[in-house]
Amino acid sequence: MDIAYIPSPSRGVLYIGPVPLRAYAFCIILGVVVAVWLGSKRWVARGGGKHTVGDIAVWAVPFGLVGGRLYHVITDHQLYFAEGKNPWNAFKIWEGGLGIWGAIALGAVGAWIGARRRGVPLPAYADAIAPGIALAQALGRWGNWFNQELYGRETTLPWGLEIDKKLPSGETVTGIYHPTFLYESLWCVGVALLVIWADKRFTLGHGRVFALYVATYTVGRFWIEWLRIDDAHHILGLRLNDWVAILVFLGAVAYFVIVGKKHPGREDPASIDPMAEADERAPGAAGASADPTAGEPGGKADERSDVRPDGKPGEKSDGKSDGKSGGTAQGALAEKLDKLEKDARNPA
Repeated sequence: MDIAYIPSPSRGVLYIGPVPLRAYAFCIILGVVVAVWLGSKRWVARGGGKHTVGDIAVWAVPFGLVGGRLYHVITDHQLYFAEGKNPWNAFKIWEGGLGIWGAIALGAVGAWIGARRRGVPLPAYADAIAPGIALAQALGRWGNWFNQELYGRETTLPWGLEIDKKLPSGETVTGIYHPTFLYESLWCVGVALLVIWADKRFTLGHGRVFALYVATYTVGRFWIEWLRIDDAHHILGLRLNDWVAILVFLGAVAYFVIVGKKHPGREDPASIDPMAEADERAPGAAGASADPTAGEPGGKADERSDVRPDGKPGEKSDGKSDGKSGGTAQGALAEKLDKLEKDARNPA
């Protein structure tokens, strides 16, 4: 009896007329949307403004994409700059090739720029966005499935991945391999759930949520990298990405412990986003006043308080009223009622 293995898509691009819709790019875009959406919800729950995460993402995402591509091109330079290779292929990001290490590193630079412009502490922002980044990675890995790339060793397991593709060299690859894209996708979902739980359970702050995400991700990436068979540089028998995972893991754990001792608990909600109150007052925001001058000294509300219901100027209230003067709303109403009563007694 044949085992129903996981099939690979026959193609990773759909054409609508002359316009190509590439699944790899779609998965990345979807991941960014999910990360910003979840990050915004978490940031607002911490006391920040609802537009802050999106504003900073405008800086972080482009930097992250450039960083991810640079890491891939530098560490796999033989794919683009070796003899017989076309260096211009280094710009074909839609064909795959984004290194998460470079994406996080340069993306953090972009986030720092955006956070600085907004007056937001970067560690607090990183804590809010961390689970969303993990989910973005989980979605992005499905782009590798569409491109039939980054699979693992051959296997006979029932969840093996069927590969049938033609390499640029003309060689055809067929067989059943470990679906490392699926392993990493599921691992990233687990990381996101673990980080959200730990954040609520232990009230983490000052960048420790992000450090926990980095540490737990690298653990999974280490063994998944061990399964992969794509070309990679090796150092002392380990793939380059394994060594990077080890170093990043140690750095994340050290940060988590040291910062936890210096800054236990979480930041004061009032200190993380100076624009939070402005976002709440923005038109359309919940609780925002339709009249921005209402209730302000010298505003329209004060001007109207000096006018009687009959349209004649009244007197400003000094906190006292005889019941009939125009100095208060009660006095103005009583005066209006007296006038109506006199009109009724003496019709014209």
